[in-house]
Parts: sequence; structure tokens; C-alpha cells
Amino acid sequence: MDGSCDLAVVGAGIVGLAVAAELGARHPDLRIVVLEREPRIGAHQTSHNSGVVHAGIYYAPGSLKARLCVEGARALYALCEREGVAHERCGKVIVATHPRELPALDELERRGRANGVAGLERLDADGIRAREPHARGLAGLWSPATGIADFGAVATALARAVRAGGGAVATGCGVTAVAQARRGLRLRHAGGELEASHAVFCAGGWSDRLAVLAGADADPRIVPFRGAYLRLRPERRSLVRSLIYPVPDPSLPFLGVHLTRHVSGDVLVGPTALLAPARDAYRLATVRPRDVADTLAWPGAWRMARRWWRTGATELRHAASRAALVRAAARFVPDLTAADVEPAFAGVRAQALARDGRLLDDFVFSDTPRALHVRNAPSPGATSALAIARLVADRAGAAFGFRVSPRA
Repeated sequence: MDGSCDLAVVGAGIVGLAVAAELGARHPDLRIVVLEREPRIGAHQTSHNSGVVHAGIYYAPGSLKARLCVEGARALYALCEREGVAHERCGKVIVATHPRELPALDELERRGRANGVAGLERLDADGIRAREPHARGLAGLWSPATGIADFGAVATALARAVRAGGGAVATGCGVTAVAQARRGLRLRHAGGELEASHAVFCAGGWSDRLAVLAGADADPRIVPFRGAYLRLRPERRSLVRSLIYPVPDPSLPFLGVHLTRHVSGDVLVGPTALLAPARDAYRLATVRPRDVADTLAWPGAWRMARRWWRTGATELRHAASRAALVRAAARFVPDLTAADVEPAFAGVRAQALARDGRLLDDFVFSDTPRALHVRNAPSPGATSALAIARLVADRAGAAFGFRVSPRA
């Protein structure tokens, strides 16, 4: 990957590939190269998640997440149908099990309707049992637009589209330096050096470091949260028909321990949400000193810890005890026991943390000379990927002087 191109996209996860495919479709004369640090595409958040296609219920009306999730889910389902990617609109029930959760459930319903989520239905206790016979709660919210998809296969389809449009996807090319060049940017990477007129950085867990290399502010910083899942033993999968979620804490960007069907046939229980010692800590033994040092050196990490230490203690219990994690889900599926589950897999959420200790709850974009940066795109980033790509393509057209001509 030595040489030059018109546009470099750094990161071959689902967002980066969607951006490259969208810009390639709008501007077929652009020479586009996607640089990926790993030996395969979609190696991190794209392939280490629950596979849920979110409908757009949780997000504050008017936020980027609210708009891009609803738009992105429609586009994602269409892509799956067109490309033959495994998916299912299986629906989701959000269950309130205590009277104190009812106001938050009311707020979720308000947000969902304001965001244009289709088919929302308020449920009483009998309605919950009708949708999910093993679930119990005081009230619930049914979302038929929520579903599941194989995001890894979506990434493969997008990479295919990039190549079909004349672009290149180069793996094993982690970017280590960014410098201004005579005609754009010089990107030094593991496979050599690439000069690009412009660049879009969609680097997930490494987005902050690359933004700083390109001249951006260090705020916000990415802190990794490890989320481990259990799965129901095959003979107990009948406990869950669709997806079952609790009412989440509205002040946190996490959705709590839930039960989700997966395109593999598994039914997942989880995840945990524990600050991780590496940005790729899929195994507990993975510790990277630089990642630890970056987290500990960030003032926001200490401010976050002081504010959320009780939540952190709960997450430690969930991570240390399979029984504790199962009890969290058994609040709304009482038949579930620790004997019903076995270990599944873990993912790492790349969460942007502000210097003041705020866990940023919306997508964040920024720019540097000749470059755009996706600084925060955790869940529902995969659901929203195609809509994020359209937004980035619009911004690239304006910032880079591309003549914007949206596809029909």
C-alpha cells in the first residue's frame, strides 16, 4: 500500500467500510484505500457484539444517535435482504419489574415515539407474558422493529462493494504516523507509506490516538469497557422468544444485563461492563501497559470512578460471579438459573470519556486539516453504520470539496 490515493479511510470495521462504500458510490472517480491494522476486516467491535439491530428507543430526541439509529436500521435491514445476510426482526420487550422503574419506562416510550420508532406497544403484565411466556414484570414496552443481524457478514458485503467500485482494502496496515504532505496527508503504516489527498478516520478503540496524531485535541479519550456474555444451554433456549431487556439507568450509556437471541442460534445473557486493561481485552489475561497508562493518566477516568463507584462494584460482582450475572437477568425471567448458562464470548466497547468525567452518550465527530474523525461510535454504531456513512459523506463533500451527488 505504498503510493497515493484521493481518499484514505482508516479502519475496516463496519463504520469505516460503510464510509468507504458510500463515498465510492457517490464519487466513482475517487481512488479510495481503506487501511486496517488487523489481518482481517471487522476484527473488533464489528464482530464482538450481541448482533442486535436497535430500533432507536433509548436516545434523546434530536441527538445524532436518535436520528442515525432509526435511519441506519432501515438501511441495514435493506442491505441484509439485498445481500442475503442473516437477520431477523424478532422484536424486543423492555421490562419494568419495580414501580420505581415506571417513570423511566414512560420516558423510553416518549423517546421512541418522538424518534419515529415504528410499532411501539405498551404492555401490562399479561401483555409481557403473551410476548415472552417466561418473563415477568409490572409493565413493558414492545418494539417489533428491533432485531438481530450478522454484522460481520455486513462488513464483508461492504468490503465487497468497496472493491467492486475500484477501491482497495488493505489489512495489516496499522497507521503509526500522520503528517502533512505537499498534496495532502502522509500516512505511515505497517506496510509502508500512503499519501492521501484527504482521510477519514474510523478507528474505533484507537480513534483518539489517531486523531491526536493528526492534530486534534486529546479530549475525549477512549476508555475500553469489557463486556462478557454467557449463553443459555441449548435445551434452555426456549426461555427466550425474542429479546428481553431491563429498564436501563438513563444516566449511563449502557443498557444493563439482558437476554438476546443471536443469528448463530445462541441466546446470550449479559453483558458485563467493566473497565478493561486493554483496548482488545477479549481475554481476561490481555493487559497492555500503554492502554492502562492512558486510562489512568486521563483526569476523566478518576472523575468517572468517583461518581460511579457503586455501579463499578456491581459490575465487578457480575464479572466475578456467574451466579450474580444470572440473578440480574432472573429479575425479569425468574426461571433462569446459573445451571442454565455457559461461557460465551467477550467484546470491548470503545467508549469516549470527556476530561470532566462524562461518558459521552452521543456519536462524536471532529475534523483536522484534510481529515474527518469519527471519535465516538459505540452502540448503536453498528446499527447506524450506513446512516453514519451518509452523514460523513455529506461532511466530506463540504470539507474536502467533493461534489456531493447522493445516489438515487
